[in-house]
Formats: sequence, C-alpha cells, structure tokens
Amino acid sequence: MQRIVVLTGAGISQESGLQTFRGPDGLWNHERIEDICTPQGFARDPLRVDRFYNGLRAQLPSVHPNAAHRALAILEQAGRNGDWPGHLTIITQNIDDLHERAGSRNVIHMHGELLRLRCTHCHATPAWHTDCTPDTPCPDCGAAALRPDIVWFGEMPYHMEAIAQRLAACDLFVAIGTSGVVYPAAGFVDSVADHADTMLFNLEAPSGRSAFDQTILGPATRTVPAWTRDLLNA
Repeated sequence: MQRIVVLTGAGISQESGLQTFRGPDGLWNHERIEDICTPQGFARDPLRVDRFYNGLRAQLPSVHPNAAHRALAILEQAGRNGDWPGHLTIITQNIDDLHERAGSRNVIHMHGELLRLRCTHCHATPAWHTDCTPDTPCPDCGAAALRPDIVWFGEMPYHMEAIAQRLAACDLFVAIGTSGVVYPAAGFVDSVADHADTMLFNLEAPSGRSAFDQTILGPATRTVPAWTRDLLNA
C-alpha cells in the first residue's frame, strides 16, 4: 500500500479566492504580524485581533473548494473504498475548511482552524461560525476567555506527534502551494529524504537548490487533478 502525505499551504486556497498571508497582496502587507498573530498582540488589543479573525471567518461561506481540493478528496475516498491501493493524509497549514468541504476526512490542521475558538480558561475548542468579542462567554464554562483557535507566531503547531508518525511512515511526500519558509513545515521534506520520494506542486520554482525530487509548476487546480488521475489510472 502506498502511503502519501500531502502538505498544503495557502497557494491551494488562493485559487478559491482566499487571500494569502504572504505574497504581493498578502494580508501581512496590510496588518503587522506583531499586532494580529502573536499572543502579545492579543494581550494588548484582543478586540482588534477578534475583529481581524471575524472578518476572515465571515469570508468563508463565499469561497468554495476548487479542483485541487476535490482531487485530493477523490483520491482519499478511492483509498477508503479499495479502488486505489493507497492511503492519503493531508497536513494543512491553512486555517480554512475547504479540504473538509471538498470531502476529505483525514486532515490534520497544524495551524488551527478558523471555525473554532479556544477557551484559555477551560481549554475547550468549540466550533464557531459567527463573530467573537472579548466579552463572548465560553459555551462550556461561561468564562469570557475565548480566543481564535489559531497557532500564532511563537506558539507550537498542533498535532506534531501525529504528524511525525505520518511522515515517518510515508513513501511519498507531496507539498502543494506552500512557501517553504515557515518552520517546522518547511523541514518536513528533509525529514523524509531517507525513505520517501518527494514532489512539489507550486506556481513558481523554489529559489536555489530544491530539496524535492520533482517539481511540477502551474496552478494547483490543473496540476493536482492531473497527478491524482494518473495515480488512479495506474
């Protein structure tokens, strides 16, 4: 059985219309990282941080999974049904829910989820689809101690033990639409070099020497469905 781990970044969701954080028109060009995406920024001005993530959350219903999201979901489903002799795990740096809406079930959100909050008092992580303010009570304990369930700069990404297990067991590692500069995700390709083939799907070739065995350039909505069709028809 082939075991594939796919790492997805902002590039795959950008084709659905979601603005990336980095890049020429990225969100970080309009907001300071220190103000919006750090524990210290939240402590200084929680209302500003809540408003930023409320805005991102409100955008989600207007965007939809694209062909790349759907292709990964089809491949995963084929493995569950026995139509393809493989197993697919998606590790995503994205905080949107587009993989799930496309039909993927085996998704690990290493940077958290926009549609969840985290209570700093009781540690509950309730699903959340509306606005939140510093006065919003936790539905579990009632404390006004909710924050976005997002991994901010300076915090440890989620599910690192499970991710390490998937990486250690895979024989193919694929990165799609990721800048390759944010650690620890940027180091995943090196961690599998001794036991897995590696592929990068991106709009642009990496600068300098690539750590990937194969790089496929072009929009993910075109390149990823072509790749998954080849796997299913092999």
